[in-house]
Amino acid sequence: MALDSSPTMTLPDLEARRERLLRVLPEAEWELLRPTLAAIEDWKRQRNAIVLAHNYQTPEIFHGAADLTGDSLALAQQAAATDAEVIVLAGVHFMAETAKIINPAKTVLIPDPAAGCTLADAVTGADVRLLRERYPDTPVVTYVNTSAEVKAESDICCTSSNAVEVVESLGVPRVIFLPDEYLGRYVASQTDVEVILWKGHCIVHERFTPEEIGRFRAAYDGQLEVLAHPECPPQVLAAADYVGSTSGMVRHLETAPSPRVLLVTECSMSDNVAVNYPDREFVRPCNLCPYMKRITLPKILESLIHLRYEVTVDPEIAARARRAVERMLVVGRGRGG
Repeated sequence: MALDSSPTMTLPDLEARRERLLRVLPEAEWELLRPTLAAIEDWKRQRNAIVLAHNYQTPEIFHGAADLTGDSLALAQQAAATDAEVIVLAGVHFMAETAKIINPAKTVLIPDPAAGCTLADAVTGADVRLLRERYPDTPVVTYVNTSAEVKAESDICCTSSNAVEVVESLGVPRVIFLPDEYLGRYVASQTDVEVILWKGHCIVHERFTPEEIGRFRAAYDGQLEVLAHPECPPQVLAAADYVGSTSGMVRHLETAPSPRVLLVTECSMSDNVAVNYPDREFVRPCNLCPYMKRITLPKILESLIHLRYEVTVDPEIAARARRAVERMLVVGRGRGG
């Protein structure tokens, strides 16, 4: 649609984004993206807005449109430190809810409200209440990849990198861990605390297999370092060289010597990380998240123009959910998801 004013993105800003994108995209594609990226910058200034992009977003969003990038919790925390009035969340719906919980005075938008998550959909607040009845006096530890309603019914939240620390901080013999079964199994393997599991799975990570990793290793004569996210099945984690969150993988790459790396997580993360390591080869077992891919540059632009779609959280639910997140921050300092 026609804009109210012509794009005014400055040349230095545009060139900085161009240089990064050309490490993963051809010049012709950049020329096609350029007008939309310039328009997004113009509307961000008009709205006093910022775009937050999760690690799993496509490169044109991650490097081309985003002001802040990272995992969902880190994005929400970083946004709180800015003076932006509007947050456009390039991620999935529970991430936008988390951003609203931590930034209650800001307007939070998600470009496509159908950008959901199989993990967040796997458990409800009613499920948590039933579990409390079945296991009285057992704390509920909830992964941040959940709805605000589920967070509100929980004792404490965790990320994939601080989950073990959070569980052990409670000083109890048993916890309920929601909703990711595989992350919960990984936590159980790292602690003596009994972990009661829920059968929630990530649509991306559950598809990886140890046989697939074996085929990649064979194709490269074993000259391959495998980094796997703990949302993957246990057999996949056993076949990996390193297990960690998305932020943990990035930290590991800063010191890992291997010239050839396979990231066993959502495919776009390899594209985004590769920009910073031009001397490394990133092998891509390309499992895409269909929900993340609902977010596009045109939808981000439309979201800014029309201030849609706004994400709200009931204040009472938000207050209870915020307590669960804040308890985690005291324990685990909120390291990445």
